[in-house]
Amino acid sequence: MGVSLKDVAQRAGVSIKTVSNVVNNYQHVTPAMRAKVQQAIDELGYRPNLTARHLRKGRTGIIALAVPEFGNPYFAELAGAVIDAAARHDYTVLVDHTAGLREKELLVSQGFRSHVIDGLILSPIHLETEDLMARTETAPLVLLGEREYEAPYDHIAIDNVAAARAAVRHLIGQGNRRIAFL
Repeated sequence: MGVSLKDVAQRAGVSIKTVSNVVNNYQHVTPAMRAKVQQAIDELGYRPNLTARHLRKGRTGIIALAVPEFGNPYFAELAGAVIDAAARHDYTVLVDHTAGLREKELLVSQGFRSHVIDGLILSPIHLETEDLMARTETAPLVLLGEREYEAPYDHIAIDNVAAARAAVRHLIGQGNRRIAFL
């Protein structure tokens, strides 16, 4: 059995609420009291029970990101950006690899790991609108990519036509006249 808040409180000679306030970094704890509790935490090797904390808050603190491939620099950069943004809000990102396979996209979208996540960001290749409409999972879903879906989920995509137009305008503005697109 691990060290509890009660154990830390007894060692420090304070209430459990005071230990909780220190652990949760509440402002209204004097520096002396914070130091006293922190010393007890260090001596006992206390570590917060994240499972209990997540149950109390009603969230896991984990967001899933499912992408079709890791070798593509776009998805590596995307994963980095999602992880950085999530960390700023005290979330951890669970990254999953679908390999662009319909079976894996279905498994992820239908909530295979729903009990451990607060939301899913999915970049599907083979899912259809019908697959998304059949989804019974309650965790929020955000779709990425160019395909349009008639489904009630948030969808993030770039306007490829506008992006191509901007790129060509830039090249023309630089004096280029023979422009190729591969």
